[in-house]
Parts: sequence; C-alpha cells; structure tokens
Amino acid sequence: MKLAVFDFDSTLMDGETIDFLAEPLGLKEKVASITEMAMRGELDFFESLIMRVKLLEGLDEKKVDEICHNLPFMPGADETIKFLKKEGYKVLVFSGGFRNATSYARDVLGFDADFSNILHSKNGKLTGLVGGEMMFSHSKGDMLNRIQAVLGVDKQNTLVVGDGANDLSMFRYAGKKIAFCAKSVLKKEADFIIEEKDLTKILEYI
Repeated sequence: MKLAVFDFDSTLMDGETIDFLAEPLGLKEKVASITEMAMRGELDFFESLIMRVKLLEGLDEKKVDEICHNLPFMPGADETIKFLKKEGYKVLVFSGGFRNATSYARDVLGFDADFSNILHSKNGKLTGLVGGEMMFSHSKGDMLNRIQAVLGVDKQNTLVVGDGANDLSMFRYAGKKIAFCAKSVLKKEADFIIEEKDLTKILEYI
C-alpha cells in the first residue's frame, strides 16, 4: 500500500478557508494577516487558530456551510487524486482548517478520508470555539505516524504535499516531500518544490 497526504488550504484548495469565512464579518484582512504569520512559522499554530476562530464568533452556521461548499479547488486537484488512486495510493487530507470544507471536498474530489477541525456552534451560530484532530503544529506528523502504523505503510511509500509551517511535521515521516507554492520554511525541508498553481505537476515526481 502507498499513502499520499495533502494539506487542504492553499494546496488542494486555492486559498485559506478561514479567510473566506472572515469576509462576511468584514475581518478578512485581519484574519489573513494572522494566517500568513502562522504559515510562515512566525506564530504558534495552536495560538493562531484559537485567535482566528474567536473572531468568527456569531457567524451563521448556514453561512459557514455555504462558503465551505463553494471554495475554489486548486487547478489539477481532481485529476491528481484520480491518478494517485489508480496507482494504488490511499489519499488523505490533513487540514488545520475545518470539517465543513474538507468533508465536502472529500465527497467532490473522491479522496479517502479527511482529518481536520470542528467549529463549535450553538443555536445555529459559531461560538468562537474550535476542537479537533489538527489543532497543533505537530498534529499532522503525529497523525501520519499513527496511520502508517495502522495501515502498515512505510516512510518510502509515503508522499506528502503542503505549503505552510504546520506541514513540516509530516515531512519527517515521508519519503517524498513536496512543497507546493509554499512558504520558505517548508521549501527548505522539501525534496521537490513546485511554484506553479497546478497540482498535476506533482505527478512528475511519482
């Protein structure tokens, strides 16, 4: 068995989910600046996530789903996932973003499973609280290591693709590490660097 793990925001999807969610509240620029610092590794991921989600307090849950179901996928996402599955890969998504977006994308793009965070809501509104599987800077690496153990997949048969500092922890467990339109902190640790917004470019390294 072979394993391919993708980040979601700015990798499978062209943008950051939380930035899109902040837009109807007039907070897109404020949230985006925090996101950018976190992705460059200048701000602790957990702290940045708590800070940004708090700003979403009061957003209508229906609006969240509407936004998350209309996010722009990265060019080549569909073709790349289909190719990898034909080649015998189990394709997973690890996201510091939210289940509203990743589970919908799973249904559309056909990857095997998504691991992400959950926005807490009450009475149809976001409370500004969040929990889930990808809350910390080490979460992706930790989850990858455990999944490899369960599935019996070794490092050499593991491919990971990401763009930001919170993807670094996955690189430790992967035989092929791809930085996709990435921050410099991730490029330094990558085996391959892709600067063009076209996910099919990763297939050259399969």
